Amino acid sequence: MKKLSLLFFLLIASTSLFAQAQTAPQRIGYVDSGVIMQQFPEAVKASSDLEALRIKYGKQLDSMSTALKTEVADFQKKAATMKAEQQKETQNKLLAKDQALQQFQQDKSNELNTRRDQMLAPIKEKIFKAIEEVAKGENLNFVFDKVGDVVLLYADSSSDITYKVLDKLKRGK
Repeated sequence: MKKLSLLFFLLIASTSLFAQAQTAPQRIGYVDSGVIMQQFPEAVKASSDLEALRIKYGKQLDSMSTALKTEVADFQKKAATMKAEQQKETQNKLLAKDQALQQFQQDKSNELNTRRDQMLAPIKEKIFKAIEEVAKGENLNFVFDKVGDVVLLYADSSSDITYKVLDKLKRGK
């Protein structure tokens, strides 16, 4: 009888301890990536460099666009006095210049995006490493970004249930 009582007591105690361990509070933190990007010197420098490049490309595009508009206006003034063959040739040249302008705009947009990715990649890596170090130091299980969509920036691996979910899906239960 004493063994049964002792066994029952141990069972209840272990269940209680197990339940407490399972319901340990999750510690959650967040960062404001907007503030980080505005105040981290490397990010400020990269942003400034990218803005200067965007302005440079914008000026080139504006110059090309203005020149094309001037040529189109000249053509419209002279079109009535031109031969049909001359009109067609000039229209084709203007169309080619317009296409070149659009291609220039697309190329510079792609180039700017590539430069942004190249410049920000090492900065983001530093930021993520700092977030991870602070999260571990503060015993946080999760860190989210406050800006925009909810983005998980850090997660303690002990909270990863990916394979449990995958197993459940595969079992169909």
